[in-house]
Amino acid sequence: MSKTRNILFIMCDQLRADYLACNGHPTIKTPNIDQLAARGVNFSRAYVQAPVCGSSRMCFYTGRYMFSHGATYNGVPLNIAQPTLGDHMRELGVQTGLLGKTHMSADRANMDRLGIDPLSKNGVLAAQCGFEPWERDDGLHPDQLTDPNLAYNTYLRDMGYEGDNPWHTAANSGRDDTGALQSGWFLRNAHLKAEVRAEHSETAYMTDKAMAKISELGDQPWCLHLSFIKPHWPYIAPSPYHNMYGPEDVLPANRNEQEKEHPHPVVDAFMKHEESVNFSDETKRKHVIPAYMGLISEIDDNIGRLMGFLEEQGRLEDTLIVFTSDHGDYLGDHWLGEKELFHEESVRIPLIVVDPDPTADVSRGHTDENLVEAIDLIPTFIDALGGREKPHLLEGRSLSPLIKQDTSVVWRDAVFSEVDYAWRNARLSLGLAPDQTRGYMIRTKEWKYVSFDGFDPQLFDLVNDPKEQNDLARDPSQAERCQSFENRINQWIRARKTRFTVAHDTIEEKTDNAKERGIYFGVW
Repeated sequence: MSKTRNILFIMCDQLRADYLACNGHPTIKTPNIDQLAARGVNFSRAYVQAPVCGSSRMCFYTGRYMFSHGATYNGVPLNIAQPTLGDHMRELGVQTGLLGKTHMSADRANMDRLGIDPLSKNGVLAAQCGFEPWERDDGLHPDQLTDPNLAYNTYLRDMGYEGDNPWHTAANSGRDDTGALQSGWFLRNAHLKAEVRAEHSETAYMTDKAMAKISELGDQPWCLHLSFIKPHWPYIAPSPYHNMYGPEDVLPANRNEQEKEHPHPVVDAFMKHEESVNFSDETKRKHVIPAYMGLISEIDDNIGRLMGFLEEQGRLEDTLIVFTSDHGDYLGDHWLGEKELFHEESVRIPLIVVDPDPTADVSRGHTDENLVEAIDLIPTFIDALGGREKPHLLEGRSLSPLIKQDTSVVWRDAVFSEVDYAWRNARLSLGLAPDQTRGYMIRTKEWKYVSFDGFDPQLFDLVNDPKEQNDLARDPSQAERCQSFENRINQWIRARKTRFTVAHDTIEEKTDNAKERGIYFGVW
């Protein structure tokens, strides 16, 4: 029997895979995350199925591709019919809750149609992506949209911070040389020390909440999704993290002039976005990234606090721990800011899995280079807890064979990702209708192919061009390869698990046995 009783599912927002020391960053300080990698498996080729917050998280939380679950962008409701992590865990007797961010929008229209009371137990679960909302905080609270009952603001006021929205004026603002308060919404203020003390920051606050909740749960098996808001913008950090790094710690930008001179039309449209223009300025880029790095080290310190607590509680012995991110951050690479497209900086994520089971001892400290997907986590959790596979529904695969180094398992040779940029200015500049903005990526170990509706594709030779600076799709010698990848994407779309309400076992039980069930048709 597995030793796993609990799941600690830690997710950061907008953390790049290469901004951890255990993944090769030369100066960033992440000793506690590195220790997780030393105790578990570091999956170095892990990919999200949609490189933007909301749709990526819905893939994590359903174990299904964006094409299958339909929540294609931030604010697009997740259809109420889609089972989620919480549903799968509760079937196994595991209480499942959220602390932090989900970026999920409730399917209110279908809840109303079905008469589901949003305040009922089932209504709350339906509106909160299947999680018990132990404390949901999606992390962006501009003054005009701030919930007056935001728990974090109440906490900050109790700690002595003043104002109607101390999330903004304390946690995400700092004072300039004149003493004037400056907003962290503006990149120019990234170097300032946030007004909030580190022990009261969003990261520390959610970590405190996690430890308190674990204590409260006692011996009840639990799945806790601790979803940190940072290092997502606003890029501003409290002391001592605000000046822990300097311009000398910023890695050289991964870009060349050819990318800017002859860009793919969709990439070109994203290059013209304000965030891309600003991060393409080297001075501005080196001004902001040290704050991004400081926020990562702050998360690392709180991971250390949390691991120390789990050890004291004896929970390291029976808790499977995952550390990951919902997508990356361009930070000026390829002349881009933010995320949403398919370069490695955007679509590849950190993924560390620490399995407490002794059968996982063979892989502790191992870096696994197999191609894995975000949708693999739910099958992994079910597997670790001794649950049954759900091949009719879940589109990911359990990582347990890789963790236990089962060499008999044939692993996938490609990963997939999707984008829907209908809400972005890129659509307007390209003159597209809202239903003309889909893109698809297939990435093998040697190649990456990107197909955008209505435009030529992109093709990168990852062996000879690992930085993805030379798009080969226009090369006539690559036409056959491009067509082969296009065909494979079409085959992948046709293989989506849309018949997810009926298990394969049920179909097997009812195949070609109508007479046995008293149903006769076409009989003489």
